[in-house]
Amino acid sequence: MKQTLLAPDEPSPVAEFNTAGASPFLLVCDHAGRRIPRALRDLGVGEADLKRHVAWDIGIEGVARRLSERLDAHLITQIYSRLVIDCNRPPGSPTSIAPLSEDVVIPGNENVSLEDAAARAREIFVPYHQAIERHLEARKNRPTFLISLHSFTPVYAGMARPWQAGVLYNRVSTLAHALRDLLAAPGDLVVGDNEPYNVTDDTDYTIPVHGERRGLSHVAIEIRQDLIGDEAGQEYWANRLADVLPKAASPLP
Repeated sequence: MKQTLLAPDEPSPVAEFNTAGASPFLLVCDHAGRRIPRALRDLGVGEADLKRHVAWDIGIEGVARRLSERLDAHLITQIYSRLVIDCNRPPGSPTSIAPLSEDVVIPGNENVSLEDAAARAREIFVPYHQAIERHLEARKNRPTFLISLHSFTPVYAGMARPWQAGVLYNRVSTLAHALRDLLAAPGDLVVGDNEPYNVTDDTDYTIPVHGERRGLSHVAIEIRQDLIGDEAGQEYWANRLADVLPKAASPLP
């Protein structure tokens, strides 16, 4: 019998909003939630750390849901913590089930058995990415722009980060650079170009697999967490992105 992770009364890892949205944009949010299955007993991590960036992308779900409304776009989110399994990492990679995240030791991720790792992938990672695949397959004859939404910490390893937002990409930068220029045009933002992170085949999953392999225009957007930690910030950034994303996409095929 295969090992199971989620109890019957625990929610699906996938939450979808505005499923009939007519927009050419598909919004996805790999790190929207911070739930941990009861069977994993909080992975041995304290509540204070489970509220930090190590466990989820703070503020981004609020931005994503508001942006979904503004753009009339389908939104697919993943509600379990990245500490259980990171849905933007190739399964089996060193950071897929990380025993250490920033300065936080994750006891429940030390010496994870092959069976446990397989259960986490099967019950959380796979359903989330299957939901994205199903939607992309259903709309394959429609223009589609894949927008992956994330947030990042203002300070990392003691160093302040100068960017308010960043655009991330791997091989194809067309949409990312159009969006970068529009965000930066008013002069009030420092917009990172593949900063504070960059996308690679080894360290990322959503953009390489769902964007590049399908030949879709795509971008990963990072917003600094102190700017979206409350509803006012989430509203502001949803409105700002709703204004510039259609403009960035308009000259693209």
